[in-house]
Amino acid sequence: MKINDVILKTVVKGVVLIILTFSIYLFLSGHHTPGGGFIGGLVMASAFVLLFLTYDVETVSEGIPISFKKMSAVGVLISVSSATAPIFWGEPFLSQNFGYFDLPIFGKTELATVTIFEAGIALTVVGVVVNIILSISEGSNKWKA
Repeated sequence: MKINDVILKTVVKGVVLIILTFSIYLFLSGHHTPGGGFIGGLVMASAFVLLFLTYDVETVSEGIPISFKKMSAVGVLISVSSATAPIFWGEPFLSQNFGYFDLPIFGKTELATVTIFEAGIALTVVGVVVNIILSISEGSNKWKA
C-alpha cells in the first residue's frame, strides 16, 4: 500500500533549503567563530540523509547525480594538497595565509587559504557520512523476509 505523503515531501524541500543555507553559514564562519568544514559538512550531510529518508535512494540519485565516494576522495585530495602546498614556498606544513581584497559587491573582504582546507574537510565529511548511511540502508534490505 502506497502512502500519500505530499505534505511531507513539500515540507522537506523547504527544510532542506534551510539546512543547506545553515551549513554554508557554518562553513563560512568557521575561522572566526565556532563552525567550519567539519560541522558544516555534517549539517549538509543531514540534508542529504533527510532527502534519502523522504524520497527513495533512486529518486534522489537521479535528481542529484553525485558520486559520494568520489566526493570524499576529492575532499581528502584538496585538504592534503592545501596542507602540503606551503612546503614548496619554504613554510611549515599546514601554514595558512590571508589577505584583504576589495570585491565588487561585498567590499573589503578577507580571503584566507584555510577556506580551501576547510572545503576539503567538508567534502570529505559529506561523502563519508552519506556513504555510511547508504551502506547501512542497503544492508538493511538484505535482512527483510
